[in-house]
Amino acid sequence: MTPTLTIRRATPADLDMVSALESAAFPPAEAASREAYAARLAAFADRYWLLFADGALVSLVGGSLSHEANLRDEMFADASLHAPGGRVQMIFSVATRPDCQGRGYATRLLVRMLADCRDEGLAAVVLTCKPEKRSFYARVGFVDEGVSPSEHGGALWHQMRVRF
Repeated sequence: MTPTLTIRRATPADLDMVSALESAAFPPAEAASREAYAARLAAFADRYWLLFADGALVSLVGGSLSHEANLRDEMFADASLHAPGGRVQMIFSVATRPDCQGRGYATRLLVRMLADCRDEGLAAVVLTCKPEKRSFYARVGFVDEGVSPSEHGGALWHQMRVRF
């Protein structure tokens, strides 16, 4: 049976489930802490999109707005760098519950987020990803801009962008 899918923006009340999903989807060195999510959701909860299957959170995508063109590591840790009115949506996390991966949930959520950002008049959406994820993001319109200077979690990252 096909699950009923719903997408909505986050609120600060979503802290526990968003933090739990992040911890399940990423290695400890890369996952944002509960405290980081508390600060993010207090400052820019509406910049996180959540996908539910039959009422259970299965995927999320989000980050902050910026006037800057490129994603910097400091943005992950400092919610005060969110720039209301910024024209670039920075994506800090694309996460799907491990037991729900491969079902198209993240793709559906990214497509919705990109449509919303375009409709809001933003100039671009920027994320960093590991090299093996570039083709996934390219399928929804992101263009690889090469290796990022990011040192987040000690991994190699590529910066990718969608321009509107």
